[in-house]
Amino acid sequence: MALPRITSPHATGSNRTQRVMLLVLAATLPGVIVLTWLYGAGTLINLCWASAVALGFEALLLKVRQRPVQFFLRDGSALVTAVLLALALPPYSPWWLTLIATGSAIVFGKQLYGGLGQNPFNPAMIGYVVVLISFPVEMTTWPVPHSVGLGAGLQHILGIAALPDGWSQATALDVMKLNRSLTVEELWTNPAFGHFGGIGSEVVNLAFLAGGLFLLHKRLFSWHAPVGMLAALAVMSLVFWNGSGSDSHGSPLFHLLSGATMLGAFFIVTDPVSGATSTLGRLIFGAGVGILVYVIRAWGGYPDGVAFAVLLMNLAAPTIDYYTRPRTYGHRKAERGFKLGE
Repeated sequence: MALPRITSPHATGSNRTQRVMLLVLAATLPGVIVLTWLYGAGTLINLCWASAVALGFEALLLKVRQRPVQFFLRDGSALVTAVLLALALPPYSPWWLTLIATGSAIVFGKQLYGGLGQNPFNPAMIGYVVVLISFPVEMTTWPVPHSVGLGAGLQHILGIAALPDGWSQATALDVMKLNRSLTVEELWTNPAFGHFGGIGSEVVNLAFLAGGLFLLHKRLFSWHAPVGMLAALAVMSLVFWNGSGSDSHGSPLFHLLSGATMLGAFFIVTDPVSGATSTLGRLIFGAGVGILVYVIRAWGGYPDGVAFAVLLMNLAAPTIDYYTRPRTYGHRKAERGFKLGE
């Protein structure tokens, strides 16, 4: 007897996990190219070392958890975590710093909760925050663009020698927060700090913006979370912008093109697992990240607050989803629970 033919509508799509991860990696290429042009091979070394560490920790934890190693390694999620984390770390970071950051991301940010799709926090931001809190000096000192040679950079990575004097500097966000004796005009007289967010940072942010627009074009995520974050950050910096004196917190353009703003907006807050899932929820989630980024930058203890803002909003994502649940077809409003006795 022949089985009845299944007639219900079914949809198939090509957005498998591996394909999505490959597109995300492709979208980071403009940022990788600009960072390599500015700082030399340090970014590529970070990427290679972080990728090897991430795949190693991922394989080890999968083996311990008795999961199919090759199947989960091929999905590319560990590689994306490593790449995003390596791009956020300063070029020529010491080998042990990248090891701790990447290992923390995979172990405590991902596998501890059951692997891909189970993590409540963004794994890359977990790794970043661990090393930022533990090693603030190494995490807030970047090379001067076009200054570090490969030999000196490798010696710094291996711990043989520190970067020579004049080859490293604080970022524009660091100077804006810590050196309150400088006005904005005096800060921009230094060619290393460019015109808006630092000569390195502003170009890198534009590169990640291009990569993010590519992902939007491919419809890997909706516009709600990144637009919510960037709009909230711009509004906050506009409302509290108090001119260009020594007590200034920076203009909207400064904040949009400084630090990890565009990397966070298009590659971090768009994470479908640790962020909000409803359309309105994504907008609120992104806006919350933007507000917290400005609050931390202006009045907090760290110069760039993207990682902390994302993790705090990861905590709020379930509540945001609960109150922004879309209306079920055939019902007047979304059902948010069960009455006692049902």
